Order: sequence, then C-alpha cells, then structure tokens
Amino acid sequence: MIEVQDVRVDPSTRRTWRGDREILLSRKEFDLVHALIVRAGSVVSREELMRDVWGVTFWTSSKTIDVHLGWVRRKLGDDTRQPQLITTIRGQGLRFELGVAADATSSA
Repeated sequence: MIEVQDVRVDPSTRRTWRGDREILLSRKEFDLVHALIVRAGSVVSREELMRDVWGVTFWTSSKTIDVHLGWVRRKLGDDTRQPQLITTIRGQGLRFELGVAADATSSA
C-alpha cells in the first residue's frame, strides 16, 4: 500500500482511495496515478509517463496525458484550477505533492 496525503493506492489489487472513499479508476488512470505516487515529491516528465503508462518510446501528443490527468483530478476531487495533489510543473512534467497547502488539509 502506498499512501501520500490522503490518497492510498494498492498496486496488488489496483485499488485507490481518497480518505475512506474508494475511487474507481480505469486501467490507464490507475497507471498514471501509480506512476506519479511512487515518485511523490519528484517531477515526472511527460516522456517518462508516456513510456511507463502508455508504453510508447516516441513522442506523441501530450493531450493524452492531459485528458487522463483531468479525469484523475476530477475523480480524486482535486481542484483542476489549483490542484493540491498532482501539480503541473511547466516545461518539466507532473508531480504528486507530498503535502497540501495551508488550509487545504483533509479531515480524514
């Protein structure tokens, strides 16, 4: 079990929770969350995500990542305008944040 902030991921059963609520993710959504949460606090490049999640070694449109990221943020209840869980580091990639900003903590 991997837990960062109030998100828990069980790689063996491919299940995800936010607090005590289970979040149903598609296969690719789970793979995206897993690829980010195992490297929480570190920036993961789009190239790494395309390789690790989609299995492609050549560059395609980043829209694939953006679309799946939008779905994941909505399902996890992360504000798409000011995300607290998965942030975009412009020009570098994505990062699953280790902590939340002040006053954004969960009561879980």
